[in-house]
Amino acid sequence: MRRPFARRLTREWPLKLVSLVLALGVWLLLVPYEKVSSEKSLTIPLETRNVPAGLEIVERPPATVDITLRAANRLLDEIGPSALVARLDLDRASVPQQEYPLRTSMIAVPPGAEVIKISPSKVTIKLERTVAAALEVRATVQGKPAKGFHVEDVEVEPSSVAVQGPESRIRAKLAATTAPVDISGLAQPTVFEADIILPRPELRFVSLQTSARIAVRIVPDKAPARTASRRVS
Repeated sequence: MRRPFARRLTREWPLKLVSLVLALGVWLLLVPYEKVSSEKSLTIPLETRNVPAGLEIVERPPATVDITLRAANRLLDEIGPSALVARLDLDRASVPQQEYPLRTSMIAVPPGAEVIKISPSKVTIKLERTVAAALEVRATVQGKPAKGFHVEDVEVEPSSVAVQGPESRIRAKLAATTAPVDISGLAQPTVFEADIILPRPELRFVSLQTSARIAVRIVPDKAPARTASRRVS
């Protein structure tokens, strides 16, 4: 019983193969292009959000990740890199943890599309505690006053400024400076207004006070004491 069935199955197999190919071709012609699913690789932005209060990022992950997207051709043609974002939620992050997994569920895609791969599968992020400190403000004075005059004193107001930033970026000996003020050729006391410049880019002002008043006291040089001359008789 099995042999006759096998003979019928293999009989005229070239013709049957051609029929199968023709049927597949007809199916491809009848099924619209836009309904056929395909895959597409994209490079999209990676964003971090919900950093816990009291912590901040000091070592950031890559700005982008690579993904593989599967969807119908019509939908796939409409999806570009600017339409998708990978969002990494850090609400449970901590200082000791430095590796964070990336999952396809982090990416919101249109209905009918699916993210089947994301690379890399994890990223490194370093967090530190936010601390506050008061930094001394030092004036930056350039140039020399007019001939016969000298700088007797320089006063800065405020003398210190409150800042905050990552714990490792604030040191006891750090100081803020002012933008340079030029006293070249001056022959009288002068007051300047200058921006306060923080010593590290990771530091931030706590208050709205971001400039300083610099009072430069310029006075005449003291004339050398004259000695009485003796008349020789």
